[in-house]
Amino acid sequence: MSQNIKMTINDQPVGPVEVPDGLMMIDFLHEYLNLTGTKFGCGAGVCHACTVIVDKSNGVSEVVRTCISGVERFNGHAVRTVEGHAERNDKNEITALNPIQTAFLEHFSFQCGWCTSGFVNEAIALVERLEKKPIAVNDVEQVIEDALGDHVCRCTGYVKYYAAVKDVILKTEGLTHS
Repeated sequence: MSQNIKMTINDQPVGPVEVPDGLMMIDFLHEYLNLTGTKFGCGAGVCHACTVIVDKSNGVSEVVRTCISGVERFNGHAVRTVEGHAERNDKNEITALNPIQTAFLEHFSFQCGWCTSGFVNEAIALVERLEKKPIAVNDVEQVIEDALGDHVCRCTGYVKYYAAVKDVILKTEGLTHS
């Protein structure tokens, strides 16, 4: 059995594309679209390396793990992968990274990089939530822990990821209040 799916990925229309029933979204990204930045880690939804952002038509964004979510879940939605966050010019050359991506580089947050795409997407979604609903400065560390705490990294011990996100939150006007 198969089905036709249609969605937007990184602001580009995709589909309709015929895909087999039960195809996981991570396989669709890798095998159909050659978007390999989203990493397959555990295959059980535990490590969060495969996290992408789904922007629903009602304006709500959510992070979704693609190794345990069939492609049909994304049908009709807008999806953002790690490849979609940088600004690009008309030649599709990267001209600027997202502030989270820049902070991860500046803090040397990752070593092997396998978990990084999941951390990037989760942190960007967190910053976007804070744009709509700022938090008290005293709550920043707990909010970061709540957002990133389920992500698994075998290399860095998380400290540099958390420090980078904290820097972005504290340096971005309007995300916090006293």
